Amino acid sequence: MARSSADDLELRRACEAVIDGGGGKQKVVLSIRVAKSRGVWGKAGKLGRHMAKPRVLALTTKAKGQRTKAFLRVLKYSGGGILEPAKIYKLKHLSKVEVVQNDPSGCTFMLGFDNLRSQSVAPPQWTMRNKDDRNRILLCILNICKEILGRIPKVVGIDIVEMALWAKENTTAVSNQLSAEDGRDASAMIQSNAQVTVERDLVSQAEEEDMETLLGTYVMGIGEAEAFSERLKRELLALEAANVHSLMESESIIEEVLQGLEVATVCVEDMDVWLGIFNVKLRHMREDIESIESRNNKLELQSVSNKALIEELDKLLERFEIPAEHEASLTGGSFDEDNMVKNIEACEWLTGALRNLEASCLDPCYARMRGILQIAFVQIKEKRAELVLIKCTFVRRASEFLRNYFPSLVDLMLNDKNYFSQRGQLKRPDHADLRYKCRIYARLLLHIKSLDKNCLGPLRKAYCHSLNLLLRREAREFSNELRAGTKVTRSQVVWLEGPISSNQTSNADSSTVSEAYSKMLTVFIPLLVDESSFFAHFMCFDVSALAPSDACNDSAELGILNECLRELLDGLQEDFCSIVDWAYKIDPLCCISMHGITERYLSGQKADTAGFVRLLLDELETRISMLFSRFVDDACYQIEKCERNARQMGVLPYIPRFAILASRMEQYIQGQARDLIDQAYTKIVSIMFVALERTAQIDPKYVDIVLLENYAAFQNSLYDLANVVPTLAKFYHQASESYEQACLRHVSMVIYIHFEKLFQFARRIEELMYNVAPEEIPFQIGMSKVDLRKMLKSSFSGKEFLEKYGSFVQLVVRIYPNETVPSVIEMREALSNL
Repeated sequence: MARSSADDLELRRACEAVIDGGGGKQKVVLSIRVAKSRGVWGKAGKLGRHMAKPRVLALTTKAKGQRTKAFLRVLKYSGGGILEPAKIYKLKHLSKVEVVQNDPSGCTFMLGFDNLRSQSVAPPQWTMRNKDDRNRILLCILNICKEILGRIPKVVGIDIVEMALWAKENTTAVSNQLSAEDGRDASAMIQSNAQVTVERDLVSQAEEEDMETLLGTYVMGIGEAEAFSERLKRELLALEAANVHSLMESESIIEEVLQGLEVATVCVEDMDVWLGIFNVKLRHMREDIESIESRNNKLELQSVSNKALIEELDKLLERFEIPAEHEASLTGGSFDEDNMVKNIEACEWLTGALRNLEASCLDPCYARMRGILQIAFVQIKEKRAELVLIKCTFVRRASEFLRNYFPSLVDLMLNDKNYFSQRGQLKRPDHADLRYKCRIYARLLLHIKSLDKNCLGPLRKAYCHSLNLLLRREAREFSNELRAGTKVTRSQVVWLEGPISSNQTSNADSSTVSEAYSKMLTVFIPLLVDESSFFAHFMCFDVSALAPSDACNDSAELGILNECLRELLDGLQEDFCSIVDWAYKIDPLCCISMHGITERYLSGQKADTAGFVRLLLDELETRISMLFSRFVDDACYQIEKCERNARQMGVLPYIPRFAILASRMEQYIQGQARDLIDQAYTKIVSIMFVALERTAQIDPKYVDIVLLENYAAFQNSLYDLANVVPTLAKFYHQASESYEQACLRHVSMVIYIHFEKLFQFARRIEELMYNVAPEEIPFQIGMSKVDLRKMLKSSFSGKEFLEKYGSFVQLVVRIYPNETVPSVIEMREALSNL
């Protein structure tokens, strides 16, 4: 027989090391390499060789007292080629051995166990290297089952005779190999098992001898197999007939057997009924036992859990005991700067303790506890109530201290005159020291907010009220000294009424007034913005959450902040407005530059904490616009007043004075003040043109002359400004159009007045032509040729006509520069020819 893996001593030692760790409690009877695949009972057509996996099957025995247990162990190879356990089967559950018929080699078999959870799952198929290995392991399995278990499993798909013959031929080799490997016990067991199994279970020795004798009585040739088969059939029928005859002869014995069977059947049925009753009782007892065991397990688990929970609750109560160093700070400690570190540590401990004792942090099942646990839970609630009382006491003491601390800081600054601007000394406010002293208590305020945020309202009001007094005092002293230190000449100028004065023609410098206003904003607007931002952070407003995207969620917080900022900065607008009023009285045109300065600061305030500063700047801008509108209204009133007193002669006084005013206004433009000036230009010029038209209508004879002179003066005075100011350019073109229309009307009127006799003579001719023939008209009264010559001579002769014609030519050349008209000389020659 070829060498098999069952003869591999190294394989057996490796199996022993894996199975028992070398302890010797289990003995490896046989170890052999196989290939594992999947199959289905009764459907062995698909062997699944493409899915085969290398495995090692090991048959082991384990002695336990007087009994011996047998196992079939499956071992697999790990990634490093080392054997490791994969599956273990107890041979006492082996119920079936099936050799796969569809495998041509006959080396594949399946083992069926009756304790598998799902019989529908395909059992594994084991493929050996050859039939010798297959017979070897199957024979070993059957012998162990017979020897140890006293039975053998059902065998399907294998030729018993073939197995017997193979066992007889290979018993000696197998016994010798096993003896060499495992010693005397294994060899004896396998040898005896082989003999017993083959001789007793397959064919006995006597049966084998009878079969040899029977076969020896026949001498069969190669072609006599069918005859031998027919003879065996006839002899079988004869034997069956003989058996039937013998049965007929033993009828009485059969009847006794049948009666015994009936009695036994009744006993079996009674036994089955009793077994059913006992089975029900046993099932109920089993259920009761399981229920009792389950309750006992729950009670034991509950007892252990309660014990552990009581220990945890005791630790929790110990953790919430107020430390001695914190208790002094929380109940009666000082809030001086030196003690703030201890106070902050005490606050942090108290905040953490209260947070851990919140109902949301405790498991809701605590409230449903009974007995000792319920008492412990009540103790936790009492401890929390104690901490809440300490919290209220600490918050009240801290709030009272801070409400007195903020006014005390401000009072020290208010009582120090050197801190504010004085005569001859303009001092910029400095709040660095104030903020430093406040920041000492910033963390304390954070803890007060976390402990009781309702206490922040009175603290914020106290801070706002105290700092508002300081800011208003600083702004008042600064603005007073700023006005006192600004040297300007105040002059009352009437811009659009009366003759032009030297104050108007000269460039009076009032820029220092605008610079004073700019300095006021430069000093205080950044200060107010910084104070607003510091207040928002210091008083624990969540400034980062006040973004526009979160406006719906934080509108209440933003509203509270704006209300506090209003209390902080309210009243400061009075000092700023006093600067604006002072500048307006000195020079109303300063409103232009102040408006631009205000808009520049207003566009730079984007922070949410600068809300009230924007309101302050909006109020200043509104007041500046109102004062400038008052100035424009005064200018319009001066134009209307001039209209009532004006004479219809020459250029009206407000025409050239407006050009001077516009030049001065352009000098004050800063920032976005262009719109303000353009609106003023529109209103003043519109009133000027309306007043000019009304003034020209006083005497219809000189309407066009008055319009010509004033529109021309308007264009001449604003020519340079119209080239750079779009609004004035629009009115410049409007005046030009009105000037052209007046020129056309005036020329037409001059022509009509001078040639009035000629036009009358022509009308008389036209009227006579209706009733008189043309050749008879010269004979009518006053229509003779002599009358015609007198009329022409009076119309075209004389120095007065030529002078008027000369002025007409000048007007035409001015208005129609590209048109050709007869000159004065040509007209004189034409008249002389007449």
